[in-house]
This record gives sequence, C-alpha cells and structure tokens, in this order.
Amino acid sequence: MRMLINVPETVVADALRGMAAAYPDLTVDVENRVIVRRDAPVAGQVALVSGGGSGHEPLHGGFVGPGMLAAACPGEVFTSPVPDQMARAAAAVDSGAGVLFVVKNYTGDVLNFDMAAELAEDEGVQVGKVLVDDDVAVTDSLYTAGRRGTGATLFVEKIAGAAAAEGQPLERVEAVGRQVNENSRSFGVALSACTTPAKGSPTFDLPDGELELGIGIHGEPGRERRPMMTSGEIADFAVHVILEDMPPRSPVLVLVNGMGATPLLELFGFNAEVQRVLSERGVAVARTLVGNYVTSLDMAGVSVTLCQVDEELLRLWDAPVKTPALRWGM
Repeated sequence: MRMLINVPETVVADALRGMAAAYPDLTVDVENRVIVRRDAPVAGQVALVSGGGSGHEPLHGGFVGPGMLAAACPGEVFTSPVPDQMARAAAAVDSGAGVLFVVKNYTGDVLNFDMAAELAEDEGVQVGKVLVDDDVAVTDSLYTAGRRGTGATLFVEKIAGAAAAEGQPLERVEAVGRQVNENSRSFGVALSACTTPAKGSPTFDLPDGELELGIGIHGEPGRERRPMMTSGEIADFAVHVILEDMPPRSPVLVLVNGMGATPLLELFGFNAEVQRVLSERGVAVARTLVGNYVTSLDMAGVSVTLCQVDEELLRLWDAPVKTPALRWGM
C-alpha cells in the first residue's frame, strides 16, 4: 500500500487539521468532525448542512462557504457521520431561518440525518431535507434502497445554496433543492477500483483491459463489466443511459466528474465526447463543469451528471460562490 498517510486510524483527523491550516475562512472542529463557515450563523439566511463519509473530497467540506454550504460533517472513510455531528452543525449555523439537510441516498446517511433532524427540532431548529438520488445505473445497491446519490449533490448544494444566500425562506430553498434533484441524472464508470486506507487493497477486482459501468462512489462495483472502451464509446454509453431515463425538455448543466485519479487531460478529452453526443442528440448545454468534485479516493474513472435548468435555476447556478473547491463571481 502506497499512500501519503501516517496511519489509517488518523487519516480523517489529519486531513481536517490540514484543511483548517489551508482555509482560514473555515472553522474546523477536528475532534467533533464539523466544518463550518467562519461567519456562521448568517442572519436571515437558511443554512445548508450536508455530509457523508470521507473519501469523496472535495465533497462535502470543500463546498462550505458563501453561496453554498454553511457546514459539513465528514464521517470516517465511506462511513456516514453520526447524528450528534449533524445536530451540532445545525446548532452552529442556524440563524433562526432554519436549516436544510442535503442528504445523499445511502442508508446510513439517511437514517443518521433523520435522527439528527429530530435532535435539532427538539432544540427549536426548523429543519428541511433534500434527498439526492440521481444515479441511473442501479435501483438498489450494497449501500442503498433506491437510487444512489452522486454527482447531482454538487448541483443541489450550489443552486439551493444560492437561493439561501438571497434570503429565500426554508420552504422555497427546500423546493429548489428538490427540483434540482428531480431534474438530474448521473452515470459513472470505473477504470480501476479504489483502495481504502483501512483495507489497503482494491475494493473490488477489475482485471487489466476491463472497465466497470455504473459504479457508485463507495468502491462498489457497477452493473456491467466490459472490455476497455474508447473515450467516445464510454460517452456514447453513459449519455445514452441518462437520456433514456430523462429526455431533456430544456438546456442542461453538465458535470464531467473525475473519480479521484483521472487527470484533467483525460477529463477534458472525455468532455469533448460528451458534448459531441449531446449535440448529436439535440440537447442544448447551458453550462459545463469539468474536474474532480465527487470522488472515490484513488479510483480512476469518470461520471457524467446532467441537470435540466430553466432561467431561474441557471441564474442561481451562476450566482456568486466562494468555497475551497468552487468559486466564481466574488
């Protein structure tokens, strides 16, 4: 095992200490595993709180800041944070306008955020929730009842975060987040398995010359294994599966997302193929984002997320944001 770590037991704590040193705009509680924007709570604003297992960076901690999340709760690698973390985060960022939990559809996350909502409401915090379940690859999986939450999490957090920054009420911010999720679909492909620090070996066996279609973000295998395909062939397959499930009626946001170990040279080339397929299918593209945003440790691979947007959702996407991983307009 070759990893830039001390010991597996301190990977998350070490990363949080490093994050705190790199980003003074954040308050990072290493012991309690909560990342908060330093100016929280912000008067009159709904506060977005999200979280999940570590290993998906920059999701979620890298999206904490003005125009996006007010707080994030990192769990151990590929392990849900606990309800006390989420309740503590909600208390730290609530200004009285309410808190919106953004939850990826994985069983542990769903159960723990539901318990955290009860704890927060007992303390007088008004809580809303958006469940992200955008992955079209499989219906049920090792970690999930229903569809998995993947790349659309970024779209939900950015667009709902912009609505919150404008001072929109909790009911409206929640409705915007749910609309974004309903308008989004994702599909992922692995060229290699990932390796967790605790296990020290790949999470599944993927022989040389093969790829896995329809993977999730926790190292779980996909729905089909095939001999290696070209970038164009992968784009044809992934976009076709998405459009079969969601024929666009309006322009789309495109996220071409690396899984952690895929270089930008390959991601930009793959984006060219995605844009080709969308053009051939008559799908208008409003905006495109390319990079490693919702990752799976050191997995080589890519996911595609499409989100249908109207003028209002596109305006909120373009609104200013200032986080470690996503920033424009400020």
